[in-house]
Amino acid sequence: MIDQSLPEIPQTIGVTVLNQVALLQVPSHLSKLEAAQFQAICQQQCQSHPVRLVLDFSRTIFLDSSGLGALMNVFRHTQQQGIELVLWSVSDQVKFVLSLAALDTILNVDPGTAAIAPTLNRPLRSQPFITHPSVRSRPKRLVDILGAIVGLSITAVIFLPLALAIWIDNPGPIFFSQIRCGLLGQRFRLWKFRSMVVNAEALKSQVENQAQGYFFKNRNDPRVTRVGRLLRKTSLDEFPQFWNVLIGDMSLVGTRPPTPDELERYDVPQWQRLDVRPGITGEWQVNGRSKIEKFEDVIRLDLKYQENWSFFYDLKLLLKTVGVLLSKDSGAF
Repeated sequence: MIDQSLPEIPQTIGVTVLNQVALLQVPSHLSKLEAAQFQAICQQQCQSHPVRLVLDFSRTIFLDSSGLGALMNVFRHTQQQGIELVLWSVSDQVKFVLSLAALDTILNVDPGTAAIAPTLNRPLRSQPFITHPSVRSRPKRLVDILGAIVGLSITAVIFLPLALAIWIDNPGPIFFSQIRCGLLGQRFRLWKFRSMVVNAEALKSQVENQAQGYFFKNRNDPRVTRVGRLLRKTSLDEFPQFWNVLIGDMSLVGTRPPTPDELERYDVPQWQRLDVRPGITGEWQVNGRSKIEKFEDVIRLDLKYQENWSFFYDLKLLLKTVGVLLSKDSGAF
């Protein structure tokens, strides 16, 4: 949790207040070490109820998922206080990171005199802020591609019988898709075989959430079809996600991808789980995902994966996943 006491303003965050306008100099690096403090300082300045809070990004050269989380929380706080929030002098590099999490669509970005971002003579889109070694690992990406090809090949073989069973049990689309948030909050469309009734999203409010925190879970969800329970028990519903792995939205091994509405409620430390690509499997999947009902436990396992990551740690989790799938207690509900 963030320390709610008022912090001293460090030299890297200059503050100027004039005519009910508070101007804050954003530090050169807005990452997990600075983000919580930066958020607290912004909220401190809001206590004097300025008409406008201007964040000067002219010196900012690095922004990670924690920085994005701080900006999202500052935005919500200023909205509640009726204060206009303006991001000034934002470089194209920072704008790109904001766009990954779709923050560019809700934040007021004034071009000002944008700082020049280093591009190393390559297109800007090839230069996102990468903070975790797993994202840069070529062996990991190679295994992802090979695994995705194998997974999609299996999917092609089982598609017709599964599609027929899904449609007979509950006529409608064979696939279910949902917008999720991946690396640095980038939104993508996740694919699964449909395991619920067609109007499941509309019925969600009628189902009790047995999980604690920002995600939804019910052990006996009435929206799950008979075939859907078998798909979840065997994890066959997950196979279309190999397409997400192939195109780079996901990895074979990673963290759980949150939904956008879940992300909006995160605090700064929880945004750290977005420093890696989400995975089809990971720590929480091989450590009793059906029994995990506390959001804090999901976060703990996701951060454990980031701390312990290595190429061979990924291989270890993949082998554990196979063991879990072959056990009688495998599958989700």
